[in-house]
Amino acid sequence: MITVEIKILKGGGGHIPEYQTGGAAGADLRLSGDGAVTINPGETAAAPTGIAVAIPEGYEGQVRARSGLALKHSIGIINAPGTIDRDYRGEVKVLLTNFGTKPYVIEPGERIAQLVIAPVARAEFAEVKELKGTERGEGGFGHTGI
Repeated sequence: MITVEIKILKGGGGHIPEYQTGGAAGADLRLSGDGAVTINPGETAAAPTGIAVAIPEGYEGQVRARSGLALKHSIGIINAPGTIDRDYRGEVKVLLTNFGTKPYVIEPGERIAQLVIAPVARAEFAEVKELKGTERGEGGFGHTGI
């Protein structure tokens, strides 16, 4: 197990992320602040969490949607999964988008997303004249049919 340091920001009402079950991959992030946030249909809001994190070297934070919000209210994360780089120390904000047809109101303390801590592999990039062939080749979107 690794340790991720969490700083509760002043005046933000932040909460330490929590795993809801022993087998959960993601820890819940909550909305912080003094008032509710309303997201109208088709809009995106940068929802504050009131926390900053120090993710250990070799890891990243992945911010993912909560399935219940997605299913029941069509609330998702526009850049899912959002990435928190290990060297970022600002407030964690969640880019929530209302894909539905009705406004959605989020209250302070409500669970808005999940934070997954995942290993990162860094690559060295090398330019070549030709790439080795594969069975798929250059087949792109939908190339295998339905």
